[in-house]
Amino acid sequence: MQRTHDTYRPVGERKGDWREVERMLGEDELRDRTSRCMNCGQPFCHAYGCPLGNLAPDQNRAVARGDWKRAYELLSRNSDFPEFTSRICPALCEASCVHGLDDEAVTIRQSEKRIIETAFANGWVVPRPPAAANGKRAAVIGAGPAGLSAAVTLRRRGWETTVYERRADIGGLLRYGIPCFKLDKALVDRRRKILEAEGVRFVTGCEVGVDVSAEWLARRHDAVVVAIGTPAARDLGIPGRGLGGIHLALEFLEGQNRFLTGEIAEPPVCTKGRRVLVIGGGDTGSDCVGTAIRQGAASVTQIEIMPRPPETRGASTPWPLWPYQLRTSSSHLEGCERRWGLNSLRFVGENGAVAGVEVETVEWEFSPEGRPLKFHPVPGTKETIAADRVFLAMGFTGVPADNPIAAQLGLEFTPRTALVSDEARGIFCVGDCANGASLVVRALASGKALRL
Repeated sequence: MQRTHDTYRPVGERKGDWREVERMLGEDELRDRTSRCMNCGQPFCHAYGCPLGNLAPDQNRAVARGDWKRAYELLSRNSDFPEFTSRICPALCEASCVHGLDDEAVTIRQSEKRIIETAFANGWVVPRPPAAANGKRAAVIGAGPAGLSAAVTLRRRGWETTVYERRADIGGLLRYGIPCFKLDKALVDRRRKILEAEGVRFVTGCEVGVDVSAEWLARRHDAVVVAIGTPAARDLGIPGRGLGGIHLALEFLEGQNRFLTGEIAEPPVCTKGRRVLVIGGGDTGSDCVGTAIRQGAASVTQIEIMPRPPETRGASTPWPLWPYQLRTSSSHLEGCERRWGLNSLRFVGENGAVAGVEVETVEWEFSPEGRPLKFHPVPGTKETIAADRVFLAMGFTGVPADNPIAAQLGLEFTPRTALVSDEARGIFCVGDCANGASLVVRALASGKALRL
């Protein structure tokens, strides 16, 4: 039985709404697909691929037998939030699947999604409060993936746990960054109710470092967990940056999500009828593409300074490494022009608003294994791409040096502007703020790895 590829709802249907683009695979379909896992002699998926160490072979065996409750019991041993990872994780486990050596990887992520939704439907997902309190108090700063993971870990060990979040609701990027068409925010609300039933307390709309002192929290608690992510987005300081219509990606994505969940009356950035240019070829850029299409953009183009990746796994990332290769998202399939090897030189404006971006083609030098090393401009290749909405989706640079939480707690920075824990004083940094911008699954694993 081969891997299922048609996992999305039809393009014409999904790009006209904000519901999740991915369909749920049927139970019989998944039982057939997961049965392929039983041919594996040495599972790299959980021992090497998954940051959480999910027991994919055991889960798949249970699914193949139709024992969904057993599958959930196995999944929930290591994963506290499978409803999130099963929708937005790039599936590092599948990249290291043994079947991927000479065939196609087993459908692990889709199996996980069916397992957790079957568990919710049957009432198997219930609060798991601690058997007894340990008499200690913890404050978690930030209710994103790492903060939520740290909170549930501490609470189940008996800690009195309070999570402080500056935004109006919990979830961090799960709620405010990742589009609704990839992750329904009702799932975040559903999990919040379970966490609250376990005894986790949330204080939202409270910015630590401004509304309440981080040092005050440290004095009142036995431990403080800093899980503030990487709030500083990488900007593009080229001429014309001050023109209207140029936005950081999260400004666009967060505004649309807040509108859809009823926090605000209308999205602050609208692309209806506009020519949209997304600078940055990663997942965040792809999310901007899908959001602009749903808002009714006249056209959407995404450009990237890096060269076009190979269609199949590149030689620089042999199995079981995460492969360097071309990836096409559901948003790209909905109508987007993609271009690679373009360096942005300046923003072009008309009447104070952006009207285009001047770019230049670049050629890359590669290592013997095929990894891009450095680029050179190609003379005579300058052109202007017309655009009246530009979104900068070029990643994040770490924690700003003037971050008030770091200052008030006296935390040190690494050379790459990540925060360093001070465990002797009971201060622990987890997730992106400690390790650099990365995946949700790695943030969850970081929070779960707390040893308190």
